[in-house]
Amino acid sequence: MKKNDWILIIAVLAAALIFLGIHFMRPSQGDAMAVVTIDGGTFGSWPLSKDHTVEIGDGNRLVIKDGKADMVWADCPDKLCVNQKAISREGESIICLPNKVVVSIVGGEEGEVDSVT
Repeated sequence: MKKNDWILIIAVLAAALIFLGIHFMRPSQGDAMAVVTIDGGTFGSWPLSKDHTVEIGDGNRLVIKDGKADMVWADCPDKLCVNQKAISREGESIICLPNKVVVSIVGGEEGEVDSVT
């Protein structure tokens, strides 16, 4: 590989690390909400600032504690949603495909532009 190839690789890796750092270092929003949808329809929303245990239908249990939402139980066969990490940042989600449940985090400020391309 030539010198310019190494420079390009280093520049791309540096840019990726900067964007990852920005993503993981930004603080969690205090007014964030956990929004639960079942089969495309809204089931409910709960603030991350208060601790809750939510029974989602007969198939899932969501626990909101310490500013994070975590799927702790599901009756689906693969349990992928239970094995996902707890979520707390805007844009993160937990998805249970067999039960058609989506838990996503949304911030309190609507209509705010978070980036411009």
